[in-house]
Formats: sequence, C-alpha cells, structure tokens
Amino acid sequence: MDHSPLSLAQSLLRCPSVTPEEGGALAFIGGVLKEAGFVVHRPVFSEPGTPDVENLYARYGQGEPYLLFAGHTDVVPPGDVGRWTHDPFSGEIHGGELYGRGAVDMKGGIACMMAAALEFIRNTPAFKGSIGFLITGDEEGPAVNGTVKLLEWAKGRGERFDHCILGEPTNPNQLGDMIKIGRRGSLTGRVVVEGKQGHVAYPHLADNPIPGMMRLLSELLSEPLDHGTEHFDASNLEMTTVDVGNPASNVIPAEARATFNIRFNDLWTPQSLEQEIDRRLREAAGNTVRYRLVMEPTNAVAFLTPPNAFVGFIADAIEAETGVQPKLSTTGGTSDARFIVKDCPVVEFGLVGQTMHQIDERVPVADLDRLTGIYRKVLDAYFAAAS
Repeated sequence: MDHSPLSLAQSLLRCPSVTPEEGGALAFIGGVLKEAGFVVHRPVFSEPGTPDVENLYARYGQGEPYLLFAGHTDVVPPGDVGRWTHDPFSGEIHGGELYGRGAVDMKGGIACMMAAALEFIRNTPAFKGSIGFLITGDEEGPAVNGTVKLLEWAKGRGERFDHCILGEPTNPNQLGDMIKIGRRGSLTGRVVVEGKQGHVAYPHLADNPIPGMMRLLSELLSEPLDHGTEHFDASNLEMTTVDVGNPASNVIPAEARATFNIRFNDLWTPQSLEQEIDRRLREAAGNTVRYRLVMEPTNAVAFLTPPNAFVGFIADAIEAETGVQPKLSTTGGTSDARFIVKDCPVVEFGLVGQTMHQIDERVPVADLDRLTGIYRKVLDAYFAAAS
C-alpha cells in the first residue's frame, strides 16, 4: 500500500464522514495502522439525545516516553456540491492542490501524521518509547461522544501520555507561520432585565426595561477585563444579541434580554469571571434595575503549554523544513486541545487554514509533504532525546 501523505489523504477524503457518520475513515486508518504493528481499538460512545459516535485509539510500543497524535476525521457538510470545482469526496488534484472536504480540517493533517509515524517506525524499529493516535469522529458536532470519552476510556485502560500533537490547521498564511501553545477559554452569559409592559403614551403605568439594559451593558463594556499576559491577548467580552421581541412600536416591552460571550486568558477562571460580571452588574443596577444573570456551563478553560523542550522540537522542525520561524500563539477559538491538556502537555500544529469549511476546501500537495517532514523531524528529535 502507498503510505505517502498524498495517497493517505486521498483515501481519507473519499470517505464521506460528515459528523456523526464514520464514513469509512476510521476503518481505513485502523487498517493501515494495524498492518504497521499498532494495536487498534474502535470504541463507540453514546449519550441520550446525541448520535452514537465511532472513535479510534491506536498504540505502537509499550515504553516511555509516549508521544500522542490527535485529531478528528469527521467533517462539516460540503454545502452546495454544485458550487465545488471538484466533487468534495473525490480527492481530486488540480493545479498542484488536493481538493475535498476535510483536506485542511483535518484529514490532510492526519494523513501527514500517519505517513510520518509509519516512516519513522520503518526506519527506527527499535526506538525507545511509544507512538499513539487518538482520533475522534465527533469534533465538528456536539463533541460529546468523542475526545472527552475517548480520553476517559484510554485512562481506564491504564494509558498515560507524555506529550501530544494535535493536527488542527494552525497556520494563517503559510506553512510554518504559527504553533498554538494554548487557547483562550470561552464563557457565555445571559442578562434579563425585568420591566412592566404598558402603552407608550402612559409610561408612568409601565416600567421600560431597555434603559436599564443599556445601563448594565454600558458598565460591562466600559472597562477592559484585563490587558493580556505574556502569552495571551487581552480577554474580550462581546455582546452577541440584545432583544426585546417586540413587534409593536406603541408598546413598552416587559423585559429585555442580552447575550454575551467572553474569550478569556489565563488570568481568569469561569468562576472568577462570573464573580466579576456579577459585581459590575450589581454596581450598575443599584436599587433601580431588576435583572437576572445566568452563566452557561463551559468546558473551555484557558490553558497554556509553556515554551519548553517539546515546543522547541516542533519549532526547530518547522524552521528546518520550511525556513520559517513560527510564532507561538494562543489566539483563535476552542479546540479539542482543551480536553487533552488535562492529561498531558499539548501543542497544535497543522496545515494552513484559509479554506477550511469553505467551498473548494483544498491543500497544496507540497504542503502535505512538508508537514509530513516536520512531523518526522519531531519524532526523530523527540525519541533521540529519550535515548
């Protein structure tokens, strides 16, 4: 079988694994890894109200250190297939680029991980340590029956990891631009200001909640939450909706509702943020504005993998392969790294993300080769250090 990153990526792209469908992607990965000597498991997890999801866990070796590759084979829907230049599940090549849903996010990255690991094992069969793959089919969906449960399942079997590379597309413009060494947390809150409905011509008989809401929101937005840290930008609070649901222009509404989301750095926890938001609202409300604050539960907490030898292996491999010195970043949204970091240090590095989730998602074939080279150099350095 051809184990080049291009061939592996094409095989994966031809699997229609739109969340929560496995689509043959995990079966393909499992077959390739098993043939190479990995012990492969395909656990299926369930949760009431959500689809069952297939996942994959594979390990080669029993020693330490243990380097884990992580990712997902599920993809978002292709959208209007008629607008694609090439069929989104055909894995066609045109102009030196590989087209398909998941080419960037993140079947291309998984193919590079596989190609690098298989080459490393062939060339260094007696290396000291273990290489693993933790692949979910539930990252683009509810993320309930995927990485969280797969990690719990693995830990229940006594598996312990030393470091992890998550192959999400981290580069904004060119391969080598950016390594993610952490992520901000995400917290959503809802504010309801209570009023009394009435006729606009008789305001003394009503209580308009809108001025009160404006007062509260002004206080929330008046001062920054912080000014950032060494590795994180400043936390930001963004209003996402302000609603009264009032179709009539001559009626004072009974209540006003607002929703906000905070992307926060490592100065905060969800609990300390909730306390700060509640403090600001209480001060603004005084004894005149009646309101309720509800903070939604979150599993997205800010985390950081401090620059260390492991991060250095990756940065050095990137520069050696591409000539680019990568930026160490914590920007962007959330990822499955927020779950993995509870078990071991995790760093994210993958392909260029410009076309992910778009019509004609695609990746330069040359980038697949370069990313495989980077992962291979990381493996060489990581296990050489262990020896």
